[in-house]
Amino acid sequence: MSDTTQAGRPVAVIPRHAWQALVVLLAGMFMALLDTTIVNVALPTIRTSLNASEATLSWIISGYALAFGLALIPSGRLGDRIGHKWVFFTGLALFTLASLACGLAQNDLQMIIARVVQGLAGGMFVPAVTAVIQLLFPPMARGKAFAIMGSVIGVSTALGPILGGLIIQAFGNENGWRLVFWVNLPIGVAALIAAALLLPSGSERASDEARSGIDWVGLLLISAGLVALLVPLIEGQDQGWPLWTYLTLAAGALLVVAFGVWEVMFTRWGKSPLVPPRLFRHPAFSGGIVLALVYFAAFTSIFFTISILWQAGLGHTALESGLVSIPFAFGTIIGASQSNRLAQRLGRTVLVIGVALVTVGLVWIWLALLLIGPEITNWQLLPPLAIAGLGSGFFIAPNAQFIVATVDRTEAGAASGVVGVMQRVGSAIGIAVIGSVFFGTLVVAGPGPAALAAGFTTSATAAMGVSAAFSVLALLLVFVLPKRVDARF
Repeated sequence: MSDTTQAGRPVAVIPRHAWQALVVLLAGMFMALLDTTIVNVALPTIRTSLNASEATLSWIISGYALAFGLALIPSGRLGDRIGHKWVFFTGLALFTLASLACGLAQNDLQMIIARVVQGLAGGMFVPAVTAVIQLLFPPMARGKAFAIMGSVIGVSTALGPILGGLIIQAFGNENGWRLVFWVNLPIGVAALIAAALLLPSGSERASDEARSGIDWVGLLLISAGLVALLVPLIEGQDQGWPLWTYLTLAAGALLVVAFGVWEVMFTRWGKSPLVPPRLFRHPAFSGGIVLALVYFAAFTSIFFTISILWQAGLGHTALESGLVSIPFAFGTIIGASQSNRLAQRLGRTVLVIGVALVTVGLVWIWLALLLIGPEITNWQLLPPLAIAGLGSGFFIAPNAQFIVATVDRTEAGAASGVVGVMQRVGSAIGIAVIGSVFFGTLVVAGPGPAALAAGFTTSATAAMGVSAAFSVLALLLVFVLPKRVDARF
């Protein structure tokens, strides 16, 4: 639907129901992304309240991210076949129930299971958000809708640590972390009612790939392979690296290879694979996928390290821990708001600048921890976190577009799905590795808060050094991407 301006140029006229539906969709996305950051400040109190193991803390973040990523592609295909409204509704309902279960957890296992289910549910309904926006908004207005979505992403990510800290500060360590999860309940219930009433029921005619079904064998192989790689990375240090951890790592590698072989065979049979092998005929795409994995491994692990150090090591409150993240959060919002304009003007250079700033910020934090030690304050972390946040904002918004631009236009949809999955897998692997380094190097030399602070600071320094190394590798990989993005993408 369109109208004309006084200059005679067509402008989109967007129905009121489209904006109402957008509010519902973004309420769901707000919940899913809030839970990627709000939980970080709750980790130390969860550890104390449940007497949780160190590995459990890694599982709470990694399990969510991995399950989220693995659900993205099949749920998108399922939405194409049966309609995105009910995939969104089902995923949102499951996410709300899983949030309730997280808050009710009485031990490690219950928490991990509830958190994994929460991640699966998030991965179910988030693809429907972009799909329904595509259906509801005409091309000329779609950019505005996606810009609003980008703002919601920035605000939810920024609000998470602060909101989590405020809740724990207000309700105490024992009950506060449970309310961190239960904050989703009123939002989820309201969004479910609104989704049933306001979201369109129909969907576009399914594509050939959607009609061909989901590659369940491929999904099983890659899921088993990634879990087999993740389990020893998280549990190995806690268990003292017994033989089974090395055997499981080897099995995970073999399962990933088997997945690749299966995808090639599945394609030759004329079926639609989970990850089309043809994408990897483009060397730049393969490099871009590794870039997505490595960058998100560096980026996601920053506040895992800082939250545990700030509370468990240095004795600060959850609110103080949340406040530490403010410079990064505001830097991210500012960077993301300018990233699209800068990408159009500078091309790939905006990504180079973004990763370079993140690298400078992480190396600065690592040096600050190394040189200042347990006496470090949030004011000393403010400049490097602001720099890293600004760089992250520059990178995160346009990076997928540049990676997708390395393949043919007809492959853009499949490539976009793979990029989304690899970002979540990178987050999961990053937390697993950083958690293993942090707790594997943790030695408290004696009794008292001074010894505790010294031990945790040493471990945080080692963990932040690994995050910085990931970022340096990402900076090298960013040059595999094209210098400019064709308007087709």
